[in-house]
Amino acid sequence: MDPATGRDPKDMYGPQATKGAKGVQKVTVPELRARKASIGSGGRSDGRSESPSEKIAMVTAYDYTMARLADEAGVDMVLVGDSLGMVVQGLSTTIPVTLDEMAYHCRAVARALGRAHLTGDLPFMSYQVSPAQAVESAGKLMKEGACESIKLEGGEEIAEHVHRIVRVGIPVVGHVGLTPQSVHAFGGFKVQGKGDGADKIMADALAIEQAGAFAVVLEAIPPDLAAEITAALSVPTIGIGAGPDCDGQVLVCSDLLGLSRGHQPKFAKRFAELGNLAVDAFASYVSEVRGGTFPTASHSYKANGAKAARPATNGTVTDELDAPLALDLWH
Repeated sequence: MDPATGRDPKDMYGPQATKGAKGVQKVTVPELRARKASIGSGGRSDGRSESPSEKIAMVTAYDYTMARLADEAGVDMVLVGDSLGMVVQGLSTTIPVTLDEMAYHCRAVARALGRAHLTGDLPFMSYQVSPAQAVESAGKLMKEGACESIKLEGGEEIAEHVHRIVRVGIPVVGHVGLTPQSVHAFGGFKVQGKGDGADKIMADALAIEQAGAFAVVLEAIPPDLAAEITAALSVPTIGIGAGPDCDGQVLVCSDLLGLSRGHQPKFAKRFAELGNLAVDAFASYVSEVRGGTFPTASHSYKANGAKAARPATNGTVTDELDAPLALDLWH
């Protein structure tokens, strides 16, 4: 048992990232809901205060290493998105991603998170067939993926699915606007909610809130529409390409770190250019390997010739290589 975390280090659910970080508090669903606004003596007719709440910072990540860094940075929510089909697997859409693949990646990310709330995506056709299928798939992500909430795309047409999932105790994040699983119906990854389409997205967001979702992602819609929806809902909105007036924002880690190559959406601000740094590092490695300058003595273990003759041990370990459990050779 790890005294710092109170968990078995071999527990598949972790977190492994918080060793030594006593007092770390997980971000919870009630806390996230409260980010909408303070309840108090504000000037609003719905009882919510006009005072601003701390906005929600969500990042999409797909593996232990990236999720651990995001958690260390203070991210509030980590989403394991079905966008892994495009970012990790190199596909052109999210449609081929399976529920088993989602559970695998969620499990890896869960091990990294000491503070951030973990949300997992339900992939295409894992919930659309029926509310019963939606409940079963959501349960799988909670049990096998160690998720703390699930996200699913759609509006009025899947409100009953959301309601049924919430009734069994699984927190839900909705997703309206540009829903990537419907990319072919939209004719591509295009901004939604222009003109007459705004009413449909507003109705979708309200239906998902009424069904019990604790937050709603608004993707690729006009900023004025996003502001209207944010004002109309009593649960937080999390924007991605939806302007600055949402209650939070989400970006994919590879986009915000500047790891992505090729076309990027307009909303994907690059907060660093780690892709260029990575290419430079790989090139330096290739050069040193081919030039024979790597590895040096500082990156090598002791040579046998540098050691005295090994005496009989009678079972006593004298070489660290004979004690695989006593020394982590990789650090």
